[in-house]
Amino acid sequence: MNRFDLLKQWVAEQLRVRDVRIEPASEDASFRRYFRVFPAQDTLIVMDAPPEYEDCRPFVKVAALFQAAGVHVPHVLAQDLERGFLLLSDLGRRTYLKELDGDTAHCLYLDAIEALVKIQSASRPGELPPYDRALLLREMTLFPEWYVGRHLAVALDAGQQATLDAVFERILGRNLAEGRVYVHRDFHSRNLMISSPNPGILDFQDAVHGPISYDLVSLLKDAYIAWDEERVLDWCIRYWERARAARLPVPPDFGEFYKDFEWMGAQRHIKVLGIFARLWHRDGKDSYLKDMPLVMSYLRKACSRYAELTPLLDLLDAIEGARPGQGLTF
Repeated sequence: MNRFDLLKQWVAEQLRVRDVRIEPASEDASFRRYFRVFPAQDTLIVMDAPPEYEDCRPFVKVAALFQAAGVHVPHVLAQDLERGFLLLSDLGRRTYLKELDGDTAHCLYLDAIEALVKIQSASRPGELPPYDRALLLREMTLFPEWYVGRHLAVALDAGQQATLDAVFERILGRNLAEGRVYVHRDFHSRNLMISSPNPGILDFQDAVHGPISYDLVSLLKDAYIAWDEERVLDWCIRYWERARAARLPVPPDFGEFYKDFEWMGAQRHIKVLGIFARLWHRDGKDSYLKDMPLVMSYLRKACSRYAELTPLLDLLDAIEGARPGQGLTF
């Protein structure tokens, strides 16, 4: 019996029916697959996470932590951790990305900010893996390996590598000096759902305990949708005010918090460029290529604002100018 048939059989057993209809529900950048289940009443979601590639236990743990924080995440209705199957409540089909426009954005982002403050306010050390120096640096090294080396087909010389290493150290120093809270790690428009209560939150299994500005960067410097800087600054201020009221570990000066936000963004954008390149060159998933220019524009703007990051801007100019041949489309 193939894995899909095993999945159907398991779902039918959980629902105590002979057969069920299931259909693909969403794409994922990992090996996880999600299917929508059509029983007699409300639809459900079943996650298929092959255990040789994925582990369902973090999803179950983080779901419980986030539910306890008072935010809306799927309920785990049944689980088979050995085979990598989870049966979940369905938060619907309406992602933030589909619903965001000039009229809806403000209210939707304020809902997301309120949910983020709730998650962060529930933070306790030791519950989630640390978002430490090793992990932050490992994420950034995807950039020279996959974006520069594989996607642009450029080899950094010793001087360029030294420049990159030095900038990475500066970014890490700022990131690691931030206050630490629960971090979703992908708190953006594809993982937030229009729901009641709003938002529904998905894809949280990789949550960690780390820099407080990280999830706000994911939300406001989204790889899939962009807003003018005036609106982003307004939402950033509103978050900071709520965070201070909740006694979260943000700097008392907004200017310092905004610099943290920008430098945390640099780390995330560097990582995301590497991940998107890897998804194409290793996994054959080309749908993320179209999102690279926006991510690169975020990175370039941040680098242009801070003298300590301008060496990275110069390096980006050099490596993109050195890209050989044509056909390496973003």
